[in-house]
Amino acid sequence: MPIPANLTIHDAAAALRDGTLTSVALTQEILDRTAAQNDALGAYVEVTADQALEQAAAADAALAAGRDTGPLQGIPLAIKDIIAMKGAPTTANSHVLDPQWGAGTDAPVVARLRDAGAVFVGKSTTSEFALGLPDDTKRFRIPRNPWDLTRTPAGSSSGTGIAVAAGLALGGLGTDTGGSVRSPASVNGHTGLKVTYGRVPKSGVVPLGYSLDSVGPMARSAWDCAAMLEVMAGHDPSDPNASTAPVDAYTAALDGDVAGLRIGVPTEYFLDHDLLDPEVRAAVLAGVDLLVGMGARARDVVVPDAAAAKDATHLVLVAEAYAYHRHDLVHRWEDYGRFTRTSLARGALLSAADLAQASRFRQHFARNVARLLEDHDVLITPTAPTPAQVAAEMDVSQRLRQPAYTGQWNLTGLPAVAVPAGFSSTGLPLSLQVVGKPFAEATVLKVADALQRVTDHHLQAPRVGELVAA
Repeated sequence: MPIPANLTIHDAAAALRDGTLTSVALTQEILDRTAAQNDALGAYVEVTADQALEQAAAADAALAAGRDTGPLQGIPLAIKDIIAMKGAPTTANSHVLDPQWGAGTDAPVVARLRDAGAVFVGKSTTSEFALGLPDDTKRFRIPRNPWDLTRTPAGSSSGTGIAVAAGLALGGLGTDTGGSVRSPASVNGHTGLKVTYGRVPKSGVVPLGYSLDSVGPMARSAWDCAAMLEVMAGHDPSDPNASTAPVDAYTAALDGDVAGLRIGVPTEYFLDHDLLDPEVRAAVLAGVDLLVGMGARARDVVVPDAAAAKDATHLVLVAEAYAYHRHDLVHRWEDYGRFTRTSLARGALLSAADLAQASRFRQHFARNVARLLEDHDVLITPTAPTPAQVAAEMDVSQRLRQPAYTGQWNLTGLPAVAVPAGFSSTGLPLSLQVVGKPFAEATVLKVADALQRVTDHHLQAPRVGELVAA
């Protein structure tokens, strides 16, 4: 019997343990599906089929022998191609990165997943160096939205987002510097968690913004993301920014009980912007209403200087990215994609005063958000202002003009999860975002899970076969 594309980690883990499914069968199905669809979707830079089947066989043998390493054992995952993984090169979707970067090593987060018995399908497509739009003049596949191949799958964790939505993996790793886990989750119709800064070690990951970067789980459901985070989180001495805060039992926190939860709903900028799609706004408010119906309390709040925080995030990101790429930009300009190099070059236009002012504003904004969260457990906002846009109509300047709802939480280092919230009138996924206090991943995942107990938006899968055939 074919394995459905919307299979969750939760249900696959149960099936592996009751004997109705083997990891080898699951992995082979996903590899076959990937072979049929990857050219059209561009989800993977490289598929590691032999490694995946070896891992799957080992997972089956361990379970048969009574060795259970947890719910990720035997589960096929995608690894974003800026994260080092044994058995496959790391390219960052670029001709610039040294081919030996990270060779033969697992980043700590990958090593933890490997030790938990996960299966690695391959290295998933990313925007070049996690920045910029796809460039068809380079040799890399162009990632496409599995709900509509003419539309963007968003970035920069494009490939993992596509793979989860299309059933080419049950989950995977993304990185998030200004929204790069949550944006693909939003437009591809699944769950994606940006963790608190330092919650997951990011050594062995090609940097974009040193003070903004995080590594997060992407999967169909909040439970799936929670199961991944339990393995991924925790201190590692190779990352000086990795927190020593204890790791919570995230899956155990998902009990569906949100009675008394205090929700702040920021209308100003987040819900009243002229460029916010009305269907997105309605979906977000419908999600809030569902939570209120379950006993949560919601009230309108103001996130002071939210628009300025978007600009400050961009300034910090570009400055830090330019610091990393400065030498290669001078000597290898043409090797970069045309969108990436112009985005990175903006960093050369910034002054020390610009960065100092951004740093001062960052502290000011973080203090104000912290005060707001003293009286609220979570904030709920849109994840993106529109459903997936037509890829051919996108440009960098347009992205700068639009409102953005994700980068503010990288600037403050707070956890935030993108949650499927329905579909547009044209059948495209919509998403809301739950933002929490530092290291309160359990709370934001609990809210996401509560919504997913009374809706099935996250269980819908695109009809990729029909799109590819057409």
